[in-house]
Amino acid sequence: MTTREAFARAKAEGRAALIPYVMAGYPSRGADLRLVEEVLPYADLLEVGLPYSDPLGDGPVIQRASEVALRQGIRVADVALFVREIRALTEKPLFLMTYLNPVLAVGPERFFQMFKEAGASGLILPDLPPDEDPELVALAQGMGLETTFLLAPTSTEARIRTVAPYCTGFVYTVSVAGVTGARDRLPEGLPELVQRIRPVTEAPVAIGFGISNRTTAHQAAQAADGAVIASALIRAHEEGRGMAEVLEAVASGLAKCADK
Repeated sequence: MTTREAFARAKAEGRAALIPYVMAGYPSRGADLRLVEEVLPYADLLEVGLPYSDPLGDGPVIQRASEVALRQGIRVADVALFVREIRALTEKPLFLMTYLNPVLAVGPERFFQMFKEAGASGLILPDLPPDEDPELVALAQGMGLETTFLLAPTSTEARIRTVAPYCTGFVYTVSVAGVTGARDRLPEGLPELVQRIRPVTEAPVAIGFGISNRTTAHQAAQAADGAVIASALIRAHEEGRGMAEVLEAVASGLAKCADK
């Protein structure tokens, strides 16, 4: 299934697409795949986090998960194997969320080839302004990986026009100018932000950073094509609750209708 097909199917069902997040190696190797099996029935696409020692865009919940994975020795090759294991379970699009340093440490061509062969559909690169290294972006795309970059409420019109065309997977619109984390409500200006993005790209637009419950999912669904849920899932696991409980609540809010 392609990324566009996944978003189109959700749209045909009258809802926004749901994009859950899992961290490779969290809570342990093997247990991470069990979490995947828990979230896959709810997912239209899946975001797979690569543990990194300095995740500047992530809040404390994702940082803790990354630290747990790194302490267990999870490395890039282990993450590629994890993606391969997920691909054996599903045809749904898989997006690797990675900071730039691991890509450069491995070598971009080798890194992209490794994850393309493992079954990744695309990459989310939160700390790479794509116009600063268009050759690297073109290399990933040329190897068959879709690319996704972030835009924020503070993004200017010029910045939106620059970044959005590099997004061949989807545009990742962050709800706040800050780090990841669950929130009770999203800012009121999100629909306007999404409407500023749409004229300069044909890619679907997804909202992340703060999706945690039915209310925030509903807000995201009214504005965009998809919703990313990350910190709320990790926190649910930390607290001993099932991720399905959170996903059920979020999924119930994704209908594209006025009823809350």
